[in-house]
Amino acid sequence: MEEVLQIRVHGDDSHPTLVYLPGLHGDWTLIGRFRQALAGRLRFVEVTYPRTLTWTLEDYAAAVERTLLENKIRDVWLLGESFSSQVVWPLLSRKRLDIQGVILAGGFVRHPVTWGVRLAERVVGRLSLGLITRILFGYAHLARLRYRGSPEIKQSIQEFIDRRTKLDQHAAQHRLHLLAGNNPGHLARETTVPIYALSGLFDPIVPWFTVRRWLRKNCATLREFKIIRSADHNVLGTAAELSANLIINWIQENKCSPRI
Repeated sequence: MEEVLQIRVHGDDSHPTLVYLPGLHGDWTLIGRFRQALAGRLRFVEVTYPRTLTWTLEDYAAAVERTLLENKIRDVWLLGESFSSQVVWPLLSRKRLDIQGVILAGGFVRHPVTWGVRLAERVVGRLSLGLITRILFGYAHLARLRYRGSPEIKQSIQEFIDRRTKLDQHAAQHRLHLLAGNNPGHLARETTVPIYALSGLFDPIVPWFTVRRWLRKNCATLREFKIIRSADHNVLGTAAELSANLIINWIQENKCSPRI
């Protein structure tokens, strides 16, 4: 199977460009609420990764870079969600894109609980697809009730369910393996690009207090680390409007401030 990264673009280049790099699930199916909350105020580029079992994090970064440049998208803000925070750091070091700033959503430098990542890798590999399907169908039923007034969100939920295959499960396990062995601390220390971060208050997956402490101590270009009290790890979904407004303010703020 050909390993091709996909993008879709909402809006035109009269607005700043925000590139969404997804979490462990690897696609754009959970970003619908956030996209709606942006309400056309930014050009929004969504990424879906291939279900690769071989790519390194550098390969992910190269594919993002290549696909954006092929579509004449160079001047960007990067929005790295959870897993994709690890794609952001090599993208910064490659320096082929004109990256105006980085926003980490439930993201990190080195994962603060690597033993937990290794445990998750083993658990994901052992779960039966049938169990995963039953869990997801339960989630889908509740989500459809919650968003019954939004056909677009309901369609995204169905797409999310449809994409959860055995190969997709193995791809997620591979991404966890990459996380467990990665430590891009030197890249975070060396960057000259403004860094912003947001996390939900309740986030047992990536403990934000450890991430924030490390960034404040080691990343000179950290501008702000915002905790949203009403959100969890999926901060872009559970606090879509707050996240969208905050990110737009950061981008506008950066226009008025000199680069660090």
